[in-house]
Amino acid sequence: MAETFYQKRNIKNLERIEALKSDLPPFVEDYFLGIENQTSTLTRLNYAYDLRIFFDFLSKKCLNGKNVRAITLSDLETVSSHDIERFLSYLTHYEFRGTYETCNERAKARKLSTVRALFKYFFRKDQISVDNAAKVSMPKLHEKEIIRLEANEVADLLNCAETGSGMSNHQRAFHEKTRIRDVAILTLFLGTGIRISELVGLNNEDIDFTTNSFKVIRKGGNQAILYFSEEVADALAQYLAYKEEDKNTPENEHALFLSIKMHRISIRAVENLVKKYSRIVSPLKKISPHKLRSTYGTQLYRETKDIYVVADVLGHKDVNTTRKHYAAISEDIRRNVADKVKLREPPKSD
Repeated sequence: MAETFYQKRNIKNLERIEALKSDLPPFVEDYFLGIENQTSTLTRLNYAYDLRIFFDFLSKKCLNGKNVRAITLSDLETVSSHDIERFLSYLTHYEFRGTYETCNERAKARKLSTVRALFKYFFRKDQISVDNAAKVSMPKLHEKEIIRLEANEVADLLNCAETGSGMSNHQRAFHEKTRIRDVAILTLFLGTGIRISELVGLNNEDIDFTTNSFKVIRKGGNQAILYFSEEVADALAQYLAYKEEDKNTPENEHALFLSIKMHRISIRAVENLVKKYSRIVSPLKKISPHKLRSTYGTQLYRETKDIYVVADVLGHKDVNTTRKHYAAISEDIRRNVADKVKLREPPKSD
C-alpha cells in the first residue's frame, strides 16, 4: 500500500532523530515527545538539526564551553534575548565540527523559529520562568524572484523528454530506457502540481483511470484525491503499459515510478531528471520539481482566476502561501484592475 513508503520514510527520520540526540541536551527529548502528536517526523528532524547548531553555539559562546549534554533548563533561563540575537549574527558564517557554513535570511528565520518554539514549550510547561526567545524579532525576509516555465517552455520540456532533442551522446545512451517514464513524471508534475514526495510515494494501485484520479498522502499525513486530465492519463497509461511489457519489472514492486535498477525511484533521481531536461530547454532558469509545481499553480490560477481553488488543489492550508509562492498571481491581479479606476469621464459623442 502507499502508506508503506511513508512508513519507511518516517522510520528513517526517527532513526536520524535518535542518532542526533547525543548532540542535544537530555531535556530536548522531552520536548520532542511533547510535540510528537502535532508535528511530522520530518519537522522534528529539522528541529533536531537546528537545535544542534543552537546548543553548540551556547556551549562555545555563552556557557564557557560547557558540554552540550550537560546543558540544563536552568542554563536555558540564563540565555538572554541579546544572546539569541548574537546567535542569528553568528549564523551568517559559522564553524561546526571543522566545517564552515553560512545561512541566508530564510535559513536564519527557520532556526530562530525552531529556537522560539523550544523556549515557548518549556515556558508554557512552567519549566523555565522566562521566554527571552519571544523577544527576538524574526529577520526581515525579502521576496525572492519566483521562477516558473512559460507555456512554450512547458511544451519544449515535454518534447525534449519525448524525443531526446538537444541531448549529448552520453545522455542519449540512457534516454530510450527512461523516455516513457520521464515523460510521465514531467507530465504529472505539470498537469497536477503534485509535490515530489507525493510523486515518489505513488503506487500502481493509487491510480484510477475510471475517474482519472489518484491518492496521495499530503503534508501532515492526510490522504487526498487528486484528479488529472486526459493528457496526463495518456502519459501514465503509456508508462504502465511499458512497465507491464518489461520483463525486468519485479512482480511484487508496488511503486509506480521505478529507477533503472527497478526499485522505487528516489527524490534525488527525480530532481536530477528535471534538472537534466530543463537545462536543455531553459538553461538560464534553475528549474526544480517545485518550480514545475509553481508553473502548474500559475497556469491554474490564470485559467480559474480563483486563488482558493489553486490553494485547495495544491494542498495549501493557508491561501497566503499560494499568493506568496505562485508566480504571476499578484501580477495578473494588478494587471486586471489597471483600467478599473477612471480619472475622467470620456467625452460624450453627439
